Amino acid sequence: MCDRDAMKDIREEARKWEEETLKKTVARFPERQPAFATSSGEVVKALYTPLDIANVEYSRDLGFPGVYPFTRGIQPNMYRGRTWSFRQYAGFGTAEESNRRYKYLLEQGQTGLSVAFDLPTQIGYDSDHPRAEGEVGKVGVAIDSLADMEVLFNGIPLDKVSTSMTINAPAGILLAMYVAVAEKQGVPASKLEGTVQNDVLKEYLARGTYIFPPLPSLRMVADTMAYCGRNAPRWNSISISGYHIREAGSTAVQEVAFTLANAIAYVEAVVRTGLNVDDFAPRISWIFNTHMNFFEEVAKFRALRRMWARIMKERFGAEDPRSWMFRTHTQTGGSTLTAQQPDNNIVRTTIQAMAAVLGGIQSMALSCRDEALGLPTEQSSRLALRTQQVIAFESGIADTVDPLGGSYYVEALTDRIEKEADGYIAKIEAMGGPVKAIESGYLQQEIQNAAYRHQQEVEEGKKIVVGVNSFAIEEKAGIEFQRVDPKVGEVQRARVAELRRKRDNAAVTARLERVRAAAKDEGASLMPAFLEAVKSYATLGEICQVLREVFGEYQETTRI
Repeated sequence: MCDRDAMKDIREEARKWEEETLKKTVARFPERQPAFATSSGEVVKALYTPLDIANVEYSRDLGFPGVYPFTRGIQPNMYRGRTWSFRQYAGFGTAEESNRRYKYLLEQGQTGLSVAFDLPTQIGYDSDHPRAEGEVGKVGVAIDSLADMEVLFNGIPLDKVSTSMTINAPAGILLAMYVAVAEKQGVPASKLEGTVQNDVLKEYLARGTYIFPPLPSLRMVADTMAYCGRNAPRWNSISISGYHIREAGSTAVQEVAFTLANAIAYVEAVVRTGLNVDDFAPRISWIFNTHMNFFEEVAKFRALRRMWARIMKERFGAEDPRSWMFRTHTQTGGSTLTAQQPDNNIVRTTIQAMAAVLGGIQSMALSCRDEALGLPTEQSSRLALRTQQVIAFESGIADTVDPLGGSYYVEALTDRIEKEADGYIAKIEAMGGPVKAIESGYLQQEIQNAAYRHQQEVEEGKKIVVGVNSFAIEEKAGIEFQRVDPKVGEVQRARVAELRRKRDNAAVTARLERVRAAAKDEGASLMPAFLEAVKSYATLGEICQVLREVFGEYQETTRI
């Protein structure tokens, strides 16, 4: 970004400064640790200059916001036009309880809903299944059938509210329920706005809420994306997730690389269904984590935008500029929160939220101060929402586009993240793609190694976690947090029994057989069969059981 003579002069001045100024100061006042590094192991120098971005070309690598390669943002005026969407991830207990929380959050100024489902729902079991015992409604809302989904969105107009649903292995089935609820409200699928996560590959890497083997699971993802491309053009058919990869212990670079590798596999799978890339790519969305290394997180989002734009334009030949845009939600890092001195978590999430805004995200939810202890209370959920609002309307950081653009350090980090992530992606593709890399256990092992290194550094005191391995205090117990009534399981089991008693069971059996036939026919889309089945009030568990019988269940491969 400087001419050759200027770079030569800067190089000489930098050498003199280091020899004559920096070294003398360090000799008198030693630095507080032997070395500084980002979460990805990138050494952080004492000072960054134009020398560190000598290979960066403004037009090629940065450009202007709203135009390719979108490094500086996907909208020309970013938050000067509209802020990011304020969301809080919520859902617990029964559909009635969650419905009340959603209405409360909307009254408090939240601009979209983000639904958390309980563990049995995530892995395709009804609340009355033996494996659901003790888990019903614990980490999210229990949804067994269309009847529950109707209650969950009772009184919430689906043509006016954007809804994000964090569901993966059975995503198509839950989306079918949502579409059916909307139809009952008189809202066609074509008018729905929101997102279904639908990113199953990361389940094998990070969360473990997979059901079926990777290949049929990838088919289900592609079917859902193709259905939305043809029937729900305003709906984000997938939210490809780096969040859970990072929460499992990956570095920022691994989060970028593994998520983009999964995304490439999804795009290829949908193209194989016969859909043109520009017919669905504009509705691909993302969710990423934001952790504590402030500048690395800012650079991460900038690198992601540039990399995705290049992948879509150069690799897949997408011609619609909307297909090149990287639109992402972020959730602040749940794994960074501590049970010790939980009020410190307010500071942590504020720092992470500011990094996300400076990185140019489109939607955000903050993890709450009490999440290391239990489900968030209404008070802590409101505080997390107010934190976003203060940042948006009081801090000034949303008043100009990409305010850290041009920072020698941020640009150098952005460039470095892109190069290292590209190296990972090339290695994954040489193995045959992410499915093969998952089946071999390679990706899982890389994340486990990174998580182990981080924990080792915390335990050895090389990484300070305030209130945990440093600045600890004697604490009194007594912080209040949300508790789920243990009777939720009983209530939900009774509901399932009542549903099965009242519905037309012959119709349910017929619809489930159509699901079976579609699953056996590799050329068929599963979504029409899912829609018919949920409208007959077939339960989530019944539909998933049919798929288990056809596809089988996945058994994890581990490396020793």
